[in-house]
Amino acid sequence: MNVAAVLLGALLGVLLGNRLPQRTREAVTDGLGLVTLLIAGTSAVAVLSPDLAAEVGDSAPMLIVLASLLVGGIAGSLLRLEERVESLGGRLQRRLAGGAGSVERRRFVEGFVASSLLFCTGPLTILGSLNDGLGNGADQLLLKSALDGFAAIAFAASFGWGVAASAITVVVVQGSLTLVGLGLGDLLPDAHLDAVTAVGGLLLVGVALRLLRIRDVPVADLLPALLVAPVLVAVLAPVLGS
Repeated sequence: MNVAAVLLGALLGVLLGNRLPQRTREAVTDGLGLVTLLIAGTSAVAVLSPDLAAEVGDSAPMLIVLASLLVGGIAGSLLRLEERVESLGGRLQRRLAGGAGSVERRRFVEGFVASSLLFCTGPLTILGSLNDGLGNGADQLLLKSALDGFAAIAFAASFGWGVAASAITVVVVQGSLTLVGLGLGDLLPDAHLDAVTAVGGLLLVGVALRLLRIRDVPVADLLPALLVAPVLVAVLAPVLGS
């Protein structure tokens, strides 16, 4: 359903975007960037979660988020994740958009990268997929599907078919997380999920900065931070916990 929502939203966005002037499409992208900042802020405040503070102490959550981003960023840059994601977008563009020019290619890649990161780094991606894998229902994924569908309309109005290609990323990322949920047998403790949510919120800030054309933050290079955060909580909890 999430993939269908992205594809339908992308189709509507492309049909709408072809009838909008460039200035209007840029305004739509700016609005989406501002909304992404709002979503990022509501996620990042999880660093102040009482559960996380009880697990690692009052002063450690900020340091855990910082260390997660530093370690994750180093790992992601060494693995060249941003470069690989953009390369994947370029290959998909050549297959799906034929011999389009360099401007169209960049538009396709930017749409693929930005929408893939937006659809796959939020807390609903992690929580919804894990809950689905654990057999607790897909309510969170249904909510995410609705949000992604509306976001895909706005994205595709500006970036075109690259947004539809991000459905592949949704399948891979959310499918993998659902399989992880099948193997976990139980959810991560609340404190660990709060750390992941806080880090994910900061990654969405990076996405927003890209959408607002302020800075091209290599968000894909920072994605390993989502894995580092719960590990740090587990390591530090016995030492710093109350």
